[in-house]
Amino acid sequence: MTDFTDEELALDPHFAEQFEKGFRPACQLYLISPPAIDETFVDQLAQAFDGGKVAAFQLRLKGIDDHAIAALAGPIQALCAEREVAFIINDSIGLAKRLNADGVHLGQEDGDPREARKQLGPKVQIGVTCHDSRHLAMEAGEAGADYVAFGAFYPTTTKETTHRAEPSILGWWTTLFELPCVAIGGITPDNAAPLIAAGADFLAVSGTVWNHPEGPKAGVAAFASVLDGA
Repeated sequence: MTDFTDEELALDPHFAEQFEKGFRPACQLYLISPPAIDETFVDQLAQAFDGGKVAAFQLRLKGIDDHAIAALAGPIQALCAEREVAFIINDSIGLAKRLNADGVHLGQEDGDPREARKQLGPKVQIGVTCHDSRHLAMEAGEAGADYVAFGAFYPTTTKETTHRAEPSILGWWTTLFELPCVAIGGITPDNAAPLIAAGADFLAVSGTVWNHPEGPKAGVAAFASVLDGA
C-alpha cells in the first residue's frame, strides 16, 4: 500500500464549505512571550492582559537554560493565575513539571505527547506543533494532545519557519475533529479575519503585541476588537 504525503493529497480549499458547522466556542487569543525578557517583563504582561481577554500565555525563551527560565517564571506564573490565564511552557516537559505549569507546548522534536501525559498528569494541557501537516495533526490527536497548532500562515520574524499553511487546513480540522486548533505565524489584527472565519479556535500572537507602537495593552486591544466582531 502506498503512503501519500499531505502534499500529494492536496486539500480542496473549499472542503469545509460542504459541511454544516457544529458549535465551537468563539476564537480566543493565545499570547506568546517575546524571545527574550528580563525581570521587568511581568509589568508588560500585566499591561497586555489589561487590553482584553487572553486565554493562554506561553513562556517561550530561547538560548537560556531551564534554571534561568524558572528564575524568571515565578511572577509571570503568579500573574497568569491571578488573571485566570493558562500558563504554558514551551518545549520542555521537565520544566513544565518543575513549575507545575498549566500546560506544555511541544514542537515535533520536543518529545512525545504520551510521555508528556505520563509525566504531567491528566489535567495539564498538551499542545503540539503540526506545521501544515494533516498527518502530524492526526498523529498528535491520537497521542493524546489537547490542541494542535498549524502555521505559519503569514511571514513572521518571531521565529524561523519553513512551513506555510493555508487557512483551509483549519476548516478541514474543525469540520472533522473536536480537538481545538491554534493558528500561528505572522498574525496581525489586519490579517486575522480569514483564519477566524476558517475555524481557528485560538490565534497565537507575539511580535504584533509586544512591538505595538502604543504598547502591549493596545496590541491586545486591537486583537480583542477583531475577535469580538468575528
